[in-house]
Amino acid sequence: MREVDPAREALGLAPALCARTGAGMTEEELRELVEAGESFSVEFKGEERDPLNDRELIEMVVCLANGDGGYLVVGVEDDRRVTGARPRHEVGTTDLDRLKALIANNTEPPVRVDVDALELAGLPVLVISVPNEARVVGTRDARYLRRALGGDGKPACIPFHAHEMLAREIERGAVDYAALEVPDASWDDLDSLEFERLRRLIAESEVRGDRALAELSDLEIAKALGVVTANGEIRSIRVGALLLFGRERSLRRLVPTHEVAFQLLRGTEVEVNDFFRWPLFRVADELLARFRARSQEQEIQVGLLRVGIPQYPEESFREAVANALVHRDYTRLGAVHVQWLVDRLEISNPGGLPAGITSENILVARPRPRNPMLADAFKRAGLVERTGRGVNRIFEGQLRYGRAAPDYSRSTSDDVVVVLSGGEANLSLARFVVDQAHAGRPLSLEALIIVNEFVRERRMSTARAAQLLQRDESATRQLLNQMVDRGLLEARGEARGRTYHLSAASYRALGEEAAYIRVHGVEPLQQEQMILQFVDAHGRITRSQAAELCQLEARQARAVLKRLVDRGELRLVGQRRAAFYERMS
Repeated sequence: MREVDPAREALGLAPALCARTGAGMTEEELRELVEAGESFSVEFKGEERDPLNDRELIEMVVCLANGDGGYLVVGVEDDRRVTGARPRHEVGTTDLDRLKALIANNTEPPVRVDVDALELAGLPVLVISVPNEARVVGTRDARYLRRALGGDGKPACIPFHAHEMLAREIERGAVDYAALEVPDASWDDLDSLEFERLRRLIAESEVRGDRALAELSDLEIAKALGVVTANGEIRSIRVGALLLFGRERSLRRLVPTHEVAFQLLRGTEVEVNDFFRWPLFRVADELLARFRARSQEQEIQVGLLRVGIPQYPEESFREAVANALVHRDYTRLGAVHVQWLVDRLEISNPGGLPAGITSENILVARPRPRNPMLADAFKRAGLVERTGRGVNRIFEGQLRYGRAAPDYSRSTSDDVVVVLSGGEANLSLARFVVDQAHAGRPLSLEALIIVNEFVRERRMSTARAAQLLQRDESATRQLLNQMVDRGLLEARGEARGRTYHLSAASYRALGEEAAYIRVHGVEPLQQEQMILQFVDAHGRITRSQAAELCQLEARQARAVLKRLVDRGELRLVGQRRAAFYERMS
């Protein structure tokens, strides 16, 4: 005899239906979900006072689908009390297939949900899993809702306005803003000089640009890029045509959100503060010319060669500017800002990182241009990397010249900000990278990230390396071992306790032979002697001081200090942050 899930039986579900629907959320997962409370992706709907009718249920699904998806939990109150879900169909039953069909048939476009019936605190609970939809979703009677903070500061479902819908679909890649038609635009709004500028950019780009494009007439170029539709006569002009080839007055009138600022800042003083409403190829040209006029360079000697070390790598600047112009949200007011400060460059644009991309995965996430039409045009013009890995080029440019990696940590849901560090370059590191390349062993981007971090931190665990590379630990361990085989790194310890540091040859190439002895040559007995000498000289030592002195991780320093305490050489005084070690009296 087939066993019946008690939660499903409480809802009146047939045994056959239970067998088909038992592979979703578990009761333990539901319990954790309820304990965590409501959020932007979790909505509780209790039925203690008023039953949840079909219209309200469908609106809740629409609301979650227009966010990041999530769970609608029926039978749990806002205060997390489990009060149970009522049967939704005849004779005290809830047919999960019928419930899914109800939702799909009353949403536009149809939302395909999963539904689970579970028991919690002895009461039935329905869990409706709502997918993250790329397109904006509404009810059949044109009700549009989205998830946001309500007036009480808690997640709620609020009306979804038309301009917000367009921005969301652009954000999710469902709509290309540059491909939208502009009814009031005509061919006269485009400037033939900008088509000629594109031909020049392709010629100057050597192999990067699309040379076949440069051989076409102005109209054929526009059609090839997809920015106009024409069949004998021009039928429509798209936003992309104006952004790429539009006259300034036409851009001001028809694309008023487009603006670019170049600012030269010296402390609180503003030396240059220029704003442009030019087409994108022209403004990219102008920004690059201003960059070249201001960027400085110093030289280093590598063997018989003299190598220039720029203040900021041109390829990093070019890619960062192109990303800001191509990926900005043109539905929002605000300018792309290029700010040149004393010790850094800051490039920002309206519109957060595309959905699914964060500063923690930006190196490995699949490219998702917010405006694919503009991205394609910039690639065919030869202005950006054609594989869509422009961010990697920004990182590589900075790191191979001995500078800190680009910083995206100030980016928010409203703006993307990338900071390129200037100031003094690490010339020893730059020379090391050039040496490797001239020897026929160029460092990959991953190796550059690792070596750059070792110069600053000396030792590294696999977990830390994985965090820097934005990869899993298995792939990271493989890379680190390859660097060991190549003679760039050395490993110490086993399994999870294994750490890495630069090899003797690497430190020698960097001109830091003594650093190798410091990081590698201090054995446990020497570490203990160094700590005791420090205490004799200064009276006490903290765990962080011991870690810095012996170039150890915090847990390793703790182990050395514990050995000294166990042998009666030192004693621990105080607790936590106030703790320190001193000689036994």
